[in-house]
Amino acid sequence: QVRVVESGGGSVQAGGSLRLSCAVTGYFYSNYRMGWFRQAPGKEREGVAFMYSGSGRTYYADSVKGRFTISQDNAKNTLYLQMNSLQPEDTAMYYCALGGGGGNWFDPGVYGYWGQGTQVTVSS
Repeated sequence: QVRVVESGGGSVQAGGSLRLSCAVTGYFYSNYRMGWFRQAPGKEREGVAFMYSGSGRTYYADSVKGRFTISQDNAKNTLYLQMNSLQPEDTAMYYCALGGGGGNWFDPGVYGYWGQGTQVTVSS
């Protein structure tokens, strides 16, 4: 059974930093897509940052480029999202997602496995 568990959310002031973690167990494919989405109240789920496990190639939403960094620790089967220079508009529930198919990296439908989410709140 695949399990995806996020951690590391919290409340920070604008300009602060947080690092989210996503621990994955039970997924044994060697090459797959993984990444982070976020969803603020009343808004659609938005793709934030993604990585291909095989090559390490990364993709970022324009709104987070230069501030967020996605990385992985293969030994720990863990994905990270380092978030710097956080702004109030970054406030959302952040979800880790995992998938093996093709398609638009930013399309939630591409990903078959999801965590429960971790809340990030940024105050001004």
